[in-house]
Amino acid sequence: MKTSIAGLIAAVAVAGLAACESPADKTAETKADALEAQAAATPNEAQEKALNAEADRVEQQAGNADGGATTDNRPGTK
Repeated sequence: MKTSIAGLIAAVAVAGLAACESPADKTAETKADALEAQAAATPNEAQEKALNAEADRVEQQAGNADGGATTDNRPGTK
């Protein structure tokens, strides 16, 4: 009985976390993924670093738009 209750609680927790992702988070993640792919494809190291920094900024901004309530992109989590 305890095992099935623990399993149910875990399933509800996972479903709740998935439901918390806002449309802004999804959009930011898509944009950041595109920037990271572009960074990986460039042979220029300075440009690669700049693109990765921009991807991080986009993700951070999305995380801060709602006070960090729906993502782990809050200040101080890295």
